Amino acid sequence: MRVFRSFENLTDEARGAVVAIGNFDGLHLGHQTLLDQARAIARDLGVPLAILTFEPHPRMLFRADDPPFRLTSAEDRETAAGSIDIDLFFEVEFNRDFSAMSAEQFIERVLVDGLGARHVVVGWDFCFGKGRAGNVDLLRAIGEKSGFGVTAVEAVTHDNGIIYSSTAIRQALREGRPQDATHLLGRPWEIAGIVAHGDARGRTIGFPTANIAMGDHLRPKFGVYAIELGLISEQDGQTVERWMPGVANIGVRPSFGGDDDAGLEAHLFDFNQDIYDRRVRVRLHGFIRGEEKFDGLDALKAQIAADVIAAKEILGKI
Repeated sequence: MRVFRSFENLTDEARGAVVAIGNFDGLHLGHQTLLDQARAIARDLGVPLAILTFEPHPRMLFRADDPPFRLTSAEDRETAAGSIDIDLFFEVEFNRDFSAMSAEQFIERVLVDGLGARHVVVGWDFCFGKGRAGNVDLLRAIGEKSGFGVTAVEAVTHDNGIIYSSTAIRQALREGRPQDATHLLGRPWEIAGIVAHGDARGRTIGFPTANIAMGDHLRPKFGVYAIELGLISEQDGQTVERWMPGVANIGVRPSFGGDDDAGLEAHLFDFNQDIYDRRVRVRLHGFIRGEEKFDGLDALKAQIAADVIAAKEILGKI
């Protein structure tokens, strides 16, 4: 997959693709259905398949005071796209100047002059341009004149009737339903970050933890989860993943006075290696209980021991 940070001054090899447009936060099963349709069109036309997305997420520009909401970081979104047979990945900077383009200017400057799009694939409710004034009807009308086709993909629903959407996934996570998020994503939801040096409190009570800042990730329901932690390394030019079961607390640690922002503390079963400063991924598999404040270390240790058993049951390790 070739990656571009601009839509301007492209070579001929990077133009003329079928272009799927969206934020693609989470690259969930709804997104993948849209991309499957785009891929089929690209094969029929004999041209590359491209994703056009934006960074930062437009919501981060227009609603900067909102709590963190992202399902995937920009880095992880790009990695996920590279694993599903995408040829070209355009990540355009979304700033005030870009957001000020009218819908017509967006089509002319980005899709026609920049990407030379052969065909455009979007969701049925796609809106674009200043004030979100552009819609699928406008895209089709101008596309017909400018020489590119347009496909709008209808909403895709789960068996239970819920639409596959980033909004539904965020709601599931905020309500402590990681299994439902998994069904919508097509994989467990992950938090990626660097293992930081903490206060070593977990080690002193017999449960050493890997501490990971949440960054821009959505804050799921605070509490304790059954998890897997993935260590990613390069060996002989190949990416090697090692996944280890564990239990994690997500929250502000009220038993220790509370933190200003939420963090993740993961305790891995039968693991004692030094992984400080390593980038890791943490998958949420099941919610065990809400975050609590304990009166003393003995009560906390007893509860963590019970949480370990519960996590092992969820993960099938008992």
